[in-house]
Amino acid sequence: MRFRTPVLALAAAVVAARLRAQATDPLEFAKLKDFTAHRSSSTSPIPDSNNDRWYMIPGEEATLADLQGPGVVTHLWITIAANEYGWPRLLRLRVYYDGSPEPSVDAPLGDFFGVGHGFERPVESSMIRASSDGRARNSYWPMPFRRSCRVTLTNEGRRRVDHLYFQVDWDKVPSLPPDVAYFHARYRQELPAPDDGKPYVFLDVKGRGFYVGTVLSVVQPEAGWFGEGDDRFFVDGEPEPSLKGTGSEDYFTDAWGLHVTSGLYAGVTVADGTGLGSRMTGYRWHILDPIPFSKSLHFDIEHLGWTYNQDGSIKSAFGPRNDLMSSVSYWYQDGIATGLPPVPYGSARLPQGNAVQFEVETAMDGIAAEKGKTEVVKDLFWAKDVVLFRAEGPGARLTIPFDVAEAGDYELYTQVAQGSDYGIYSVLLDGKPPVAPVLEHEPGADVRPQLSFDGYAYETYVGLDDQIGWPRLTKGRHTVTFVCLGKNAASTGYALGVDDLILAQTGPAGWRKADAVKAPAVPKGVSGLTAALSDPDPVVRGLAALELSRLGPAASPASSALAARLQDPDPIVRAEAAIAIGAIGAGAASAVPALVAALRAPDQSLHVVRESATALGRIGPAAASALPALKEVAAHPIPEVGGIIDLTPAWAASRAIERIEKKS
Repeated sequence: MRFRTPVLALAAAVVAARLRAQATDPLEFAKLKDFTAHRSSSTSPIPDSNNDRWYMIPGEEATLADLQGPGVVTHLWITIAANEYGWPRLLRLRVYYDGSPEPSVDAPLGDFFGVGHGFERPVESSMIRASSDGRARNSYWPMPFRRSCRVTLTNEGRRRVDHLYFQVDWDKVPSLPPDVAYFHARYRQELPAPDDGKPYVFLDVKGRGFYVGTVLSVVQPEAGWFGEGDDRFFVDGEPEPSLKGTGSEDYFTDAWGLHVTSGLYAGVTVADGTGLGSRMTGYRWHILDPIPFSKSLHFDIEHLGWTYNQDGSIKSAFGPRNDLMSSVSYWYQDGIATGLPPVPYGSARLPQGNAVQFEVETAMDGIAAEKGKTEVVKDLFWAKDVVLFRAEGPGARLTIPFDVAEAGDYELYTQVAQGSDYGIYSVLLDGKPPVAPVLEHEPGADVRPQLSFDGYAYETYVGLDDQIGWPRLTKGRHTVTFVCLGKNAASTGYALGVDDLILAQTGPAGWRKADAVKAPAVPKGVSGLTAALSDPDPVVRGLAALELSRLGPAASPASSALAARLQDPDPIVRAEAAIAIGAIGAGAASAVPALVAALRAPDQSLHVVRESATALGRIGPAAASALPALKEVAAHPIPEVGGIIDLTPAWAASRAIERIEKKS
């Protein structure tokens, strides 16, 4: 790709050129190129391995690409399998240019790729495409850089991400003209947005550049239509906006409400209607209509809509509301933008900022089944364990108990599986249909009560989010009951697969909890990291072990403390301790007995077994006393999945035996 045009025309010339070059000049695409194409990816360094995935422990930052310019990133592709609620909101994508400590791209992974709320949904647009039910994320935003570009992804959740696959495609060019701008994208949120009539601010930035896109996500903690507000662009400090719209849905090029749709330059990926708890995400790319600014840009939207009195009567058709709003702004800028508001950390970005994930398989003793049988299926879909209910037909019921720690108003979700033999189900809360207030709405408004869900899909997938309701719950035990209504004509059965329940407190009491979410603090240096191995927070302990592993043999003074962590109650900490011991190598020979004990521990995590075996191999001949235990592991191979043989403990044990015996 060549950058020949001035900065204020870059959007049309660089981005739109690929869409219309052949129409204006059929020979343009056939011209010889003066750049070289490159890729940074997660591909395995082992030639005969299909293990192209990375994993990330909680708090870990992974560098997806560290590029030396001049060049331009032309394409990002990322797909992930994780089992933490809202993980697309918990993983944080950042891009740094030219050694700057300030990221120019800083946004949750899911939101950057056009879908909010931690959901996975398909996107079909010119700049972002998310196929395979939203799981295969692609970005085509050009990201030019002069000296360097570093792309990182950070796991700001509380669970390990087991499967991260990525590709970063980029062109190395001879040079970049001085008038080429840097791509930026920034997330912000307000839980809730101002309810005093003040607008919601997307972006307030100083400098020269042009605005190219918006993703907006909304959760409605009150029924009615949130979107009567007008979008407003204030350019270069002007007192009145140069561009002012006519309504929220109008900005996303829709009308009379928002409806799920895809388009090259605008679309809606989530649209639940206008009832209590409804969610929306829309995107708008200003590819053919960029908004240039020379000194500054302030972009906001009026936060006004339909509101109601306690008795359900209309209070205002253009009044202040308390919706939960979050967004990503996309723009190009001359230089690197600084001074922007910080991005909230981790779970503070979840829709309510305080969600609790309850794994239903942990309550098997209390689960009641009628007209069917239940079982726990491990890893039904890439690290997701599911309670499978093999229902006999309509009327079959599965009742799952859950506990509420304190009385209050809550949002209740369930995440369920889909498959070729799954049925159609409705959901009861404490034996009754969940009831949400249905108020008078503006004419033509969307009211779409979710009374049931269809579990049929032609392939198995665990990730369907179904909102049960926004109930007021007392402290103590409650139940969720799934009732089989029948099945899709294409389905071969009536099965139900329940992954988990999600409970989040709503209202001011719940939203305040997001303010308390902070990034874990991990010290530096061997002594500080050794002390952190005993921190009460398992995330801190895991990160301390991770940092020690990066120090290699220099971390040998921590060998005894790492060996003790092989009995940590958290399997992530145990695995990271084994990795750190292996990184120390022969200097950690004193940890051999602890590693052997980890290999033989009852019900040990397979990941811990694998990493313990690998660590023994890296210690080398000094670990000869571990050979009997390693041979026990090697003698019980676990069938490989998709050719990923080097994921198995048996493969790791066999390789360790070779190293200890100096066969390779």
